[in-house]
Amino acid sequence: MSAGDCEAGDMMTMMCCASCGIAEVDDIKLKECADCDLVRYCSDECQENHTTQHQEDCKKRGAELRDELLFKQPESNHLGDCPICMIPMPLDESKSSLYSCCSKLICIGCSHANNRREAVESGWPKCPFCREPLPATKEENDRNAVKRIEVNDPVTLRQWGYIRYSEGDYKGAFEYWTKAAKLGDAGAHYGLSHSYQEGKGGVEKDEKLELYHLEQAAIGGHPYARYNLGRHEWKNGNAERGVKHWIIAATQGYDGSIKKLMDEFRSGIVSKDDLAAALRAHQAAVDSAKSPQREAAEKYHFRK
Repeated sequence: MSAGDCEAGDMMTMMCCASCGIAEVDDIKLKECADCDLVRYCSDECQENHTTQHQEDCKKRGAELRDELLFKQPESNHLGDCPICMIPMPLDESKSSLYSCCSKLICIGCSHANNRREAVESGWPKCPFCREPLPATKEENDRNAVKRIEVNDPVTLRQWGYIRYSEGDYKGAFEYWTKAAKLGDAGAHYGLSHSYQEGKGGVEKDEKLELYHLEQAAIGGHPYARYNLGRHEWKNGNAERGVKHWIIAATQGYDGSIKKLMDEFRSGIVSKDDLAAALRAHQAAVDSAKSPQREAAEKYHFRK
């Protein structure tokens, strides 16, 4: 194929510049519009010249692509699987532990089994994942965390953000979450959504940025962010979108979304079939995070 004008109807199949119509050949490379998958351009100048003609279709298609990503069922919740037993992590974070030596989140079952084994061996307890000796003091634990922060570990950055937030250092929390979010951490995006919602620590309230970070967290599998998106959509009269969010959060095992779906079933908004499907998926998610080892550990640690 040689460079030349393309027929309008062949623009996509022939890979032609949407502005000047020149075809892609060896010495001419086209780049796709960054906001949609509808058109390509041979240069920044052509893209700028075509803006007026393209912007309406681009905005519409961009929104469609965003929704496809936003409402896609996540493969797992934002905590993923325990790296030892490979079972999905429970949403209740009191049933897991983060180890500062390797920044691995370990479920209560594997942590408890490791502690029992170490007690029998009568040695200094080791990390159940990397087998490094556990820190003897808070100072040593903090030094481990600092090392992980220096190599931009997103889990440690996010965790320190929550620690700073709990201490009232909202500016520090925002800084840690910002770094972790740039590395793709869903929990950090969720934290940033709170920063922009509350406007603390020198951060101005910004609903647009709040929703952006909620969406990024939800895409990353964060069910609490998904639930909050549902509430936002419901508040703004978008009941169908709100219900979609709550159904996805329910299928990740989040109890709060089941309660909302049941409330809206009583009000006639959610159908019986949709509620039943959500209840089954919710139970499946809850069951997938169970194991005899975890149940034994919970009885030991949470006994009254």
